[in-house]
Amino acid sequence: MIKSNNDNALIIFSREPLPGKTKTRLMPYYSPEQCAELHRAFLKDYKMIIEDVPADIMLYHTGGEPAIIKSIFGDNAEYHEQKGDTLGIRMKNAIADALGRGYQKVVLIGTDIPELQARTIEDAFYKLDDTDIVIGPTFDGGYYLIGMKAVCETAFNVDKYGDSTVFDNTVRSICEAGLSIEKTDTYSDIDDREDLLKYCGRMRISKNKSRTFTSGFVFDNLTVSIIVPVYNEEKIILRMMEQLRPYKDDAEILFVDGGSTDSTLMIIGNEFTVIRSAKGRANQMNTGAIKASGDILMFLHCDSIIPENLTKEIRDCLSSNQYGCFGIDFESRHPFIWTNKVISNHRAWQRGLPFGDQGIFIDRELFFEVGMFPELPIMEDYEFGMRLKAKGIKPGRTENRIVTSSRRYGQTTMSILRTEYRMWKLRRLYRMGVDINRISEIYRDIR
Repeated sequence: MIKSNNDNALIIFSREPLPGKTKTRLMPYYSPEQCAELHRAFLKDYKMIIEDVPADIMLYHTGGEPAIIKSIFGDNAEYHEQKGDTLGIRMKNAIADALGRGYQKVVLIGTDIPELQARTIEDAFYKLDDTDIVIGPTFDGGYYLIGMKAVCETAFNVDKYGDSTVFDNTVRSICEAGLSIEKTDTYSDIDDREDLLKYCGRMRISKNKSRTFTSGFVFDNLTVSIIVPVYNEEKIILRMMEQLRPYKDDAEILFVDGGSTDSTLMIIGNEFTVIRSAKGRANQMNTGAIKASGDILMFLHCDSIIPENLTKEIRDCLSSNQYGCFGIDFESRHPFIWTNKVISNHRAWQRGLPFGDQGIFIDRELFFEVGMFPELPIMEDYEFGMRLKAKGIKPGRTENRIVTSSRRYGQTTMSILRTEYRMWKLRRLYRMGVDINRISEIYRDIR
């Protein structure tokens, strides 16, 4: 590419995104292929970010022929191989090369800042009108951007890149050289799993809900742990196992047994992971959560009928929410059971209080932040929902519903109405502060 009349050059530093050669600190959380795909997502987002930046684009790469990089940026950029033994020397050489081509201002950026905005890059060029060097810090003590109008050797005399002192040491060297310096916006880079999860948290509450390539990849690849508490479920366990088989390669599936004395464990066998726990749904779900490795924890009742695309719906919902649940339906077609369905879904969506049979799923960090399920003999899901509501966190809503058993309501109109009234009364007693063990005894009578 022949130099244009533009006085600004934007250098993008990147390696060719090949499996096993990029974002290796994210392995084994991601496979080598996923790490390369994430890097490609970074580059695709950068392509959109820089479209309106008033600068010529120069890609300085490592990793051989940049076929993938070229497929993303096309003919609107120059491509050069990075030269030098250390990162500092390679950056200095790239900036010197661009300045030597006649550009008046050069800004260099890395590629692992998915929240980078075009205005920040434009601001860096603007600030170079009145300062010698501009630098963009990261929250972990490094920097993602550096710009200058003349090569500053001392800016790259950093002993070690990649630690929390890089930014401070670089600024100190520049100031000791008697040069002026200004900062741009501070951003977070993505190096490891913790960075990814923090990024997810920011994206969920971001006012800009537009789905970028990076956010799309990250949310689509969040790991899901499905936790199923069981106790003497021999009559229904086979149905649940059959439903979960299609998800064995897409989710971690944990059955948490509370001391079954029937053939539940024999039926499960070695097909799924079984965790032993003290009896009690809250205790079993908490034990499963502690043992689980997923980014998302999903709690599923054994008598539920799950919708198709279970994990996809969960991931889609948590791309914009911190926790969520499915709408509920019942196997019974009785009109009063239908009324109960409407009330249950209204309670979840409008009042923000889903129950456990709606398949609650939640960001792992948030689950432990709110103290897990309270170890109560009953109402653990109700109390859990109230804790989240008190923090101002509402459940997200899925497109499809979970079908749950209506066995507790009986078959007749009177038994259904009686049960619905008594369930309402239990919640009222709980809110009034009645002893939870007394409420639990009443619930056993209902069942």
